[in-house]
Amino acid sequence: MTAPNIETIVSLSKRRGFVFPASDIYGGLGSSWDYGSLGVELANNIKQSWWRWLVHERDDIEGLDSSIIQNRQVWKYSGHETTFNDPLVDCRKCKGRFRLDKLQDVVCPKDNSCNAGSGKECDLTEARQFNLMFKTTVGAVSSDDDESALAYLRPETAQGIFINFKNVLDTSRRKLPFGIAQIGKAFRNEVTPGNFIFRTREFEQMELEYFCRPEDAPAIHQEFIDSFQDWFNSLGISSENLKLYEQSKAELSHYSDRTVDILYRFFPEREDEAAQFDELMGIANRTDYDLKTHSKKPEDADGKRLNSDSTEDLSYFDPQTNERFYPYCIEPSAGVNRTLLAVLMDAYTEKTNDKGEKRVILKLKHNLAPIKVAVLPLAKNKPEIVAMAKDLKKQLLPTMRTVYDDTGGIGKLYARQDEIGTPFCVTVDHESLEDNAVTVRDRDTWEQERVKVAELKEYLQKRLG
Repeated sequence: MTAPNIETIVSLSKRRGFVFPASDIYGGLGSSWDYGSLGVELANNIKQSWWRWLVHERDDIEGLDSSIIQNRQVWKYSGHETTFNDPLVDCRKCKGRFRLDKLQDVVCPKDNSCNAGSGKECDLTEARQFNLMFKTTVGAVSSDDDESALAYLRPETAQGIFINFKNVLDTSRRKLPFGIAQIGKAFRNEVTPGNFIFRTREFEQMELEYFCRPEDAPAIHQEFIDSFQDWFNSLGISSENLKLYEQSKAELSHYSDRTVDILYRFFPEREDEAAQFDELMGIANRTDYDLKTHSKKPEDADGKRLNSDSTEDLSYFDPQTNERFYPYCIEPSAGVNRTLLAVLMDAYTEKTNDKGEKRVILKLKHNLAPIKVAVLPLAKNKPEIVAMAKDLKKQLLPTMRTVYDDTGGIGKLYARQDEIGTPFCVTVDHESLEDNAVTVRDRDTWEQERVKVAELKEYLQKRLG
């Protein structure tokens, strides 16, 4: 079982502290979200899984953390200033503002007084292009109309990698093929954000730029398409809820030779199965466009430099062939926010207890669970039991994320930990004081096992993997 819709996850997230509406006490801010104590842990665990898999377990990828605000020229030569646009329309009747290519997803802001999605009873303006980059100014005395002070919040992390290609190459002494990985915030002034954390104006990307010889690019591209499906499976996302989408020539970005999106079933409630899926990540063959466009040497057909502002040439010299060329780049780009949403939806399940009560269980993979173990005293009014439980928490904490909780009866404590995805609960009871053993309860099966305190840490480490 997975969550029946995103709204179910919205309710769970706010109730249990995964995600909150941002600026909530002031009425909120459209499509802005804060990650609570459990949400930030889950997000960090997803990022750590990605980083460990790509950077630590491979021998051909380096890490990077580039600046959010870069020189404006970065976005001029990347093409974002002129091409990073969405078609925007306004409805003269309801005053709503929508993306022309996403009308089927919009909701009228005035009680459905018109229907932009079907085109009935609405009065749309002609489409105009709207640039998605957030503008800012740099400098203590800069003003909004000072062109020299204009800068942007980055709309993607990729460009920070491309402009550091030579720095990483020179300091790491890498040879092709190799990659540069980065996790960081990006900002897009979306016309119609929505669907919880699926589409937001501020989001976090996990991006890899993998550089290779042009002739090797197609095979490497396919390898990443295959391996990222396996990685999503390792996070607990079912293959049944994933599918591939090959972008048509008309859909491809100007730099892409081939792009394949991995889609997830974010909207299972929709009748049309095709409409149930939307983009989870994209994997593109960006060719040599980016390194060329940021280099000082490439020229157009008339012999004019394509980039008159760059001070570096980002070509690669192969000492074995004595050949200099611009590497192709394969880019797997995944969003932390959408991955977290997919993980929550796939982990969501319901189970009925002996009393006929429906319980929510979040069957998160053990490595992703925000809390690994909860230590619970059966009687919080017994000092000896409380002291033993708190001591156990201290013993386990250096090895695994452990919490102590005595804020309810044991049944409610179990239900709470099930709902936030804690794999194991350890209960200290009256017998524990005599036999020095505790009860370990499994989140998924609700089965309980008596374990000696002296063996508890090793037992849990094996169970957690």
